[in-house]
Amino acid sequence: MTEPPHVVALCGSLREASYTRIALEHALAEAERLGASTDLIDLRDVDLPIFNADDREAGDALAMKERIRRADSVILGTPSYHGSYSSVLKAALDYCGFDEFENTTVGLLSVAGGAFPITPLDHLRSVARALNAWVIPHHAAVPKARNKFEDGALVDESSRERVATLGQRSVEYANIEPDPPSIESTENPGADD
Repeated sequence: MTEPPHVVALCGSLREASYTRIALEHALAEAERLGASTDLIDLRDVDLPIFNADDREAGDALAMKERIRRADSVILGTPSYHGSYSSVLKAALDYCGFDEFENTTVGLLSVAGGAFPITPLDHLRSVARALNAWVIPHHAAVPKARNKFEDGALVDESSRERVATLGQRSVEYANIEPDPPSIESTENPGADD
């Protein structure tokens, strides 16, 4: 009998009342409903200085990387900041590499105050491909977030469905046969520079 998949979500928001965190919790709840074990890595609780390739073990980097490495699927969640993903998520991803992401299923979620949260998803898709992860075709975007959440819950039905589907796909595709290495990953030397 195969063990149930393990789904890890990485929250790229430091806000106390983060919409991104609430949406990730909704995705993980769906993954748990389908039998997966889950882990939310809340970057508010992780000591990660800006990445310096001379100190790859700074702060809580090793512990965070181990939690990601255990995952069959990883959901990357970010607010949309200036048309891209957050700096705290960038710092966390900089500490990671092929050991954490190669042949791992990755789901993408972006929450925006405005109407267009798609560009951060495109940027994260490129990062995941450079690490030879398998990116779930379905992504979850929650535009105009202030209208979609109430009292710490995602209440907009359309957004709830998209986010739950991301949690579902994270379980369904957790152990998908990986594709051959992407050209992006074969040209990525990692952070050795």
